[in-house]
Amino acid sequence: MPNPSDNVLNWAANAIADTFWMPHALGPHLKMENSTGSEESKSIRFLLCTSRSSGSHWVSLSVANFFFSLTAFVGNTLILVALNKDTSLHPPSKLLYRCLATTDLLVGLIAQPSIGLYFTLLVVGHRLTDLCFYAAVISTFSFTILTAVSLQTMTAISVDRLLALSLGVRYRHVVTLRRVRALFTFFCITSIAFASMSFLKYTIPKSYNY
Repeated sequence: MPNPSDNVLNWAANAIADTFWMPHALGPHLKMENSTGSEESKSIRFLLCTSRSSGSHWVSLSVANFFFSLTAFVGNTLILVALNKDTSLHPPSKLLYRCLATTDLLVGLIAQPSIGLYFTLLVVGHRLTDLCFYAAVISTFSFTILTAVSLQTMTAISVDRLLALSLGVRYRHVVTLRRVRALFTFFCITSIAFASMSFLKYTIPKSYNY
């Protein structure tokens, strides 16, 4: 009977490998049918956090991510402050802009720093494999969720502008704060579900020994 925690680590490791285009590069190393779940997850951790490229390459990517995380955080913070002071925007529209700015702020606060940390730890190599693996997990899933929410919110803003032009005086009765809050909640739920789909991708075939 496999340990549930090993299955979770296995799923996360395989999902991270897919995200960084590792399965084609690793080839048969990921197919360890005779090994236990913990041994497989440890092997994938090692492969994910062992760089074959030059250290300067990863350092450059790390510096770029840390720099853009700072600009994203500062820029979106200023946008939120400006939106808080503005009184001319329609409240539902303002809420959509706030949601978009908050999502992008979280990208700069969580996703990009963790990606930068992952690239930095690749230079260190196998000495901090566990920390490198968890940085890859956090960066992958936070970036997937936040990017999905951000794209859906931008689409909603475009539709909101279209409705404002096409509905005329009926616009304020159709687009309400309650509906926008419900829509954004739906965006968050679907984005989390999208990021979690890889769980089924790896656990269902494994349960049938495929």
